[in-house]
Amino acid sequence: MKFNFPLLALTVGAFGIGTTEFAPMGLLPVVAAHFHVAIPTAGLLISSYALGVMGGAPLMTIGARHLPRHGVLIGLMAIFTLGNLLSALAPDFAVLVASRVVTSLAHGAFFGVGSIVAAALVAPDRRASAVATMFMGLTLAAIVGSPLSTWIGQVVGWRQAFAAIALLGLVAMVALWRALPQMPAETPAEIRSEFGVLVRPQVLRALLTTVLGAGAMFTLLTYIAPVLQQGIGASPGMVTAILVLIGVGFTIGNGLGGRFADRSLRGTLLCALGLLGGLMLLLPLAMTHVLTAVVAIFLWGMAAFAIVSPVQMQVMTTASEAPNLAASVNIGAFNLGNALGALVGGVVIGAGMDYAWVSVAGAVVALGGFLVVLLGRQEAGRSITAGDGTDTGGGAGRALPEPTRA
Repeated sequence: MKFNFPLLALTVGAFGIGTTEFAPMGLLPVVAAHFHVAIPTAGLLISSYALGVMGGAPLMTIGARHLPRHGVLIGLMAIFTLGNLLSALAPDFAVLVASRVVTSLAHGAFFGVGSIVAAALVAPDRRASAVATMFMGLTLAAIVGSPLSTWIGQVVGWRQAFAAIALLGLVAMVALWRALPQMPAETPAEIRSEFGVLVRPQVLRALLTTVLGAGAMFTLLTYIAPVLQQGIGASPGMVTAILVLIGVGFTIGNGLGGRFADRSLRGTLLCALGLLGGLMLLLPLAMTHVLTAVVAIFLWGMAAFAIVSPVQMQVMTTASEAPNLAASVNIGAFNLGNALGALVGGVVIGAGMDYAWVSVAGAVVALGGFLVVLLGRQEAGRSITAGDGTDTGGGAGRALPEPTRA
């Protein structure tokens, strides 16, 4: 794929959104100390954001459905910038939580509409790769954005960290304004019809695949620090290094997932989910030695994010009459999967089981996703297969507008 400035602008926006999503994880101690609240209370900065993403994704998409997609993306980055600026200026903790909700409203709709735009910028046989390129901003945020915001928060101040993210949002706004081609608004279907598309069996299966894929990943990722500490006696420094390595695995897996999904969307999902489940099942055995544990965790990271762009393309394809709404709702499904994974892992730990069983529980969730894709073959058929240069499922191509230059 030749260098594509519009895709770069979308990636910058995704990097900013990923950074603000992950930033509070490293800033919780300093924020809690500043406002004199407990760490669990400060955790509302994370949970409120996740809830805002789930609710904001369909609301923002429906509200902006009459507007040109390039203008919607710029407007969403404006909301993102405003929300982070409010966070930097928050006079008390309640306002800070509210500002996080404001910021979260842009998240799902940006990745949803952005996926449609990214896919429309390239040839039909490169659409999954284009979506993966945009999502690369999210993986880079885990490697670079989150650690950098944590460092700023610890050395300079948490307000300055949010201010820096707001500045990044401004840069993304300018990049989107300059780089994105004009994409005139399409005549949208009735709201009832668009939501009706979401309850089709094949669309529900696609969304369920997203929930289970994300759930499997976050069953382990949520508790990765104690798993590593108990399994291989990892020090805090080693845990940090392994987290960076996981981020690298995310980035590589994201790219590979998009590339292979351009050839076979369903095949990529089956391979990635199968590999994810298999690695999580074998991880307790790999924990007998540091080297094997690190290699297994790295491969797990690759498999986990190899799912992201294929499931996004799967939803966009099966819900071709309402791609904006479906793609945005799918981002909410990712967050639902995050919550599911944390719940599953928490139940295992709460039952007094060894931390190694957290990974095994995640493998069961991944197997569920694998079975959803496998058993959906007969009804879905060609609608979830890509890579032959044809319109997959008789609608995906029509759902993606052709960009025009102003």
